[in-house]
Amino acid sequence: MLKRTHSSWRARLTGRFGVPVALLGLVTGVSPLTATVGAHAGTMENYIVLYSASAVPADASATMAKAGGSLIYSYPQIGVAIARSDSATFRANIVKDSRVEGASATGAFVTKLPDEQAPATDASGPPPGDLPNSPATDADTLSPLQWDMRQIHTPEAHAVTGGSPAVLVGDIDTGIDFHHPDLRQNIDVADSVNCVSGAPVPGLAAQDDNGHGTHTAGTVAAAANGFGIVGVAPNVRIAAIKAGDADGFFFPEAVVCAFVWAGTHGVDVTNNSYFADPFLFNCRNDPVQRSIWKAEQRAIRFAMQQGTIVVAAEGNQADDLSHPTLDATSPDNTTPVVRTIHNDCVVIPVEISGVVGVTGDGHNNQSTGGYLKSYFSSYGVATADVVAPSGDSRFGRNAEAPNGRVLSTYPPYKPCTRSVKEDIGDAQEPTVVYCYLQGTSMASPHVAGVAALIISEFGNLNSPNGKMSPGAVEALIRQTADPQSCPSAAEQAALSASFPSVDTGGPQICQGGTGHNSWYGDGQANALSAVTHKP
Repeated sequence: MLKRTHSSWRARLTGRFGVPVALLGLVTGVSPLTATVGAHAGTMENYIVLYSASAVPADASATMAKAGGSLIYSYPQIGVAIARSDSATFRANIVKDSRVEGASATGAFVTKLPDEQAPATDASGPPPGDLPNSPATDADTLSPLQWDMRQIHTPEAHAVTGGSPAVLVGDIDTGIDFHHPDLRQNIDVADSVNCVSGAPVPGLAAQDDNGHGTHTAGTVAAAANGFGIVGVAPNVRIAAIKAGDADGFFFPEAVVCAFVWAGTHGVDVTNNSYFADPFLFNCRNDPVQRSIWKAEQRAIRFAMQQGTIVVAAEGNQADDLSHPTLDATSPDNTTPVVRTIHNDCVVIPVEISGVVGVTGDGHNNQSTGGYLKSYFSSYGVATADVVAPSGDSRFGRNAEAPNGRVLSTYPPYKPCTRSVKEDIGDAQEPTVVYCYLQGTSMASPHVAGVAALIISEFGNLNSPNGKMSPGAVEALIRQTADPQSCPSAAEQAALSASFPSVDTGGPQICQGGTGHNSWYGDGQANALSAVTHKP
């Protein structure tokens, strides 16, 4: 095992390389992060333009040209437009339009993926639906290495259903390796899209050039085909919704594009293993952050209104999202500036109402029952809905999980520190690669897969939208989770001593009871209980 100090762990998780907190100081009043937006004045940038009405006016292109920019793409469903300009006065000019609620350059709002190779229904459940379903087996060559699937009882669930090809999961990530033999048969190319520019480019343009998206996609929907691994929902279709670029950066225009695409293309579930700004916490009272935050919120809510359930990772900061006090991570594409924050500052998408928030755990038991939360996983009594395997190389290693990490599909053209390779004689991809990673990015797709199984099993084609509502799916995920209590005070203290909060430096404290608490939400997701609707 590669040994790493706590300081290097913090740098790899946050993108901060040795920036001393003491030199940055605390910030109050107007956020200095707002000033970073103007630092790029005079350079070509993309802008989010937020209109007061949930519509984009017909003359938007003309007014943007008059303000010194050009219209890149319009999302009339949510009243958001993407513009481009190299004028230092574009924002000041466009907000003079009384119809514009706010505008912001997006260059300062990018988020980078962490390096994760380092460390309403009743209790009896809904009646069976009428979507086409068939069981699946878990006898692929690498299935014995999938401790994570056994932990949430997917092999037993697969005896009931492996998911329905009528169900579509959108993986909002860095794309998918379209050639990977363990994913190829389940990828819906027609409903895949590249959103990186802020304008949708359908189809094969969503090829993964980072690796992260292929890994999360495999956890959701790797096929049961005799080789490699088996995903949580191996019979469903999965679309690559590419919002992250080759370097793992997600820009707001890409996030907006991704959710509007999901809402307009029949996507039943989205997996979201990222946070949507370099402003880890988005403060609603900041005029620049508010424009970005509201545009993304509108897009997410639009997708939900079209019947899409949104599942999101809690994050890898070891922070209590429900009681934030400091943000020492933002902006993560430049030098972070420490700022004080409060409960009016939120993490997107996990803190948008209706999003299923997922914390992560490893594979070692805690003394009070269940599995110990991963050392890096963020949490929050108001944000954590369920917990799922994210891996834990420090506290989650044992004979069944020797490196503590989660194994899933990976592109052969991207480096992986810990990989398993197979040669199945495939013409497109002779060397089939699987990579071990850890992070709440790995937890979220487990729950997205459970959501897909629920819709597959109980979706009713005679219902108004043909599927279960997002609220009903969320309720069943939470009702069928295995309750898990907070660990002992000694176990919490031991974890915090080695890995305090990245942003505050304070201890990680679990609040709540067995029924619901800040570390595990309602408990460990359970695929078998979810598809057999046990109370």
